[in-house]
Amino acid sequence: MVIDYIKNTSITPIKTMDNLMADDSQISGIVDAHHHIWRINDLDWLKGPTQPRIFGDYSNIKKDYLISDFLVDLQNSGVEKSVYIQVNWPVKQEIMEAEWVQEVANEFGWPNAIIGYVDFSSEEARETINRLNSFPLLRGVRQQLHWHQNPLYCFQPTPDLMLEKNFQKNFALIQDFGWTFELQVFSSQMKNASVFAKTFPKVKMMLQHCGMPEDTSDAGMEKWRVGMQRLAEHDNIFCKFSGLGTFIHKNDPNFISDITSECLDMFGDKRCIFGSNYPIEKIWSDYDSIVKAFIDSTSNLSIESQMNIMKYNAEKFYKLG
Repeated sequence: MVIDYIKNTSITPIKTMDNLMADDSQISGIVDAHHHIWRINDLDWLKGPTQPRIFGDYSNIKKDYLISDFLVDLQNSGVEKSVYIQVNWPVKQEIMEAEWVQEVANEFGWPNAIIGYVDFSSEEARETINRLNSFPLLRGVRQQLHWHQNPLYCFQPTPDLMLEKNFQKNFALIQDFGWTFELQVFSSQMKNASVFAKTFPKVKMMLQHCGMPEDTSDAGMEKWRVGMQRLAEHDNIFCKFSGLGTFIHKNDPNFISDITSECLDMFGDKRCIFGSNYPIEKIWSDYDSIVKAFIDSTSNLSIESQMNIMKYNAEKFYKLG
């Protein structure tokens, strides 16, 4: 079995990008700050009938995706550390999710940090936070807040959940643990997200997928820019270069370059971080091509700036040893 192969051969990712970049490339030690692993039987949304979803036809990822599979995918990419992002286990199983990923990390040495899940609207939020804090690799949490007029893109029933009193009361608890928060919103919610970030200046927030630019019309992109500029004004908001195939259902280097260039103008190279969004992006791309597209999109920058985006910022943000 593949998992036995991984155990016995101890795959070590290549430490340079010579296979992806020019021979003089100095990009190494890359951190993938956004990926998932799963056992299909743990995920009702994945093992059930295929349904219309934000990322299109996902039939080719409706199977186990274990850490062994992830390590095979990344072995030639230059990635040396990774951050696991919660993947919507059934309600009230967030502790089981974190426990499983921690056990995987204990056995394989990957992933190197865990982003768990808390429902901040729940009466059990405090208990969940306290229990999650027992896992050594827990660095923060994600509760997806994105709302959209298009039901296919909508995850929450209301666009302003982050401003509700009970949500904020529970959210304030993570300040005591120094946790980060993965902020996932559309441009129409960015004004609210700006207020939210200002309310919790001590919580570092990682904006998911470059603010999810789903409307690429001139008007849609301008709305996205206005929202992104508003978020960039907050020093506690960082921008994750990830998931840019979500709405176009392909790995498009030109699109990635256009979006990351604008994000860099707003956030700067010290507040931008790379993530593969694998295996969601496996629907339309191999892993190496994802890494290459994001490195190429920053090829006009200095090596130091590229290393900030591909390694150093993530190590600092997620407290990677």
